[in-house]
Amino acid sequence: ITYGDWSSDVCSSDLRNSSLFMLLHEIQAHHDQEVSGLDSLTEEIVGSSPKMREVYHRTRLVANSRASVLIIGETGTGKELIARALHKLSPRSDGPYIRVNCGALTESLLESELFGHERGAFTDAKKEKRGSFEMAHSGTLFLDEIGEMTLPAQVKLLRVLQEDPAPLAPRGTSG
Repeated sequence: ITYGDWSSDVCSSDLRNSSLFMLLHEIQAHHDQEVSGLDSLTEEIVGSSPKMREVYHRTRLVANSRASVLIIGETGTGKELIARALHKLSPRSDGPYIRVNCGALTESLLESELFGHERGAFTDAKKEKRGSFEMAHSGTLFLDEIGEMTLPAQVKLLRVLQEDPAPLAPRGTSG
């Protein structure tokens, strides 16, 4: 049996109703899903090379994990697309997907963006702001361009990622 549109060329209408036909149809569907990678998740990810199939396989494996995931690659290689696919495949897919461009913010703004702050915590803190960690609770937080962060900011982030970031209190509070 070769893959392709064999059902219209080979099968009579009697065979189409048989269990053999249903089994062959199921095998074809499984094959199509493997070849297409993450097509059922997003039409933005394309590619069927062996390396891309490995990316798809690893994405599926990691999606059910509670582990923090580091996605590396050159600019424009689709790191955020993979992060979105991970989110979509994960048990957290009903939660929010929050993206923070760490390279575009100063260290103090990044800290406020990630951890939030209480009103009056610093001079320009006119109102309370929820941090991205808090907003992404039960969802996914994608930290883009972490390599562009200052080293002290990377150390703070590492400390948070090594602990359970879920119960983070906003910066400027004692909780």
